[in-house]
Amino acid sequence: MKTRYDFTKGSKNPYAKRLKRQVTIRLAEETIGYFKAQGLKAGIPYQSLINLYLADCVDSRKKLTIHWG
Repeated sequence: MKTRYDFTKGSKNPYAKRLKRQVTIRLAEETIGYFKAQGLKAGIPYQSLINLYLADCVDSRKKLTIHWG
């Protein structure tokens, strides 16, 4: 392994804008439990499952119906 590397001819990652970004979100315990259970059944982490679900909503341009109260 070199002690120094020359990055002067390097280029930026063209996929950097597509990378995931960490955010803080407050979710109900019931919601987290639901996605954790579904993630275990599917064999994927629940955070990935939530991301896949939200990405599907974006892709299908799903219209939200909110019943507050």
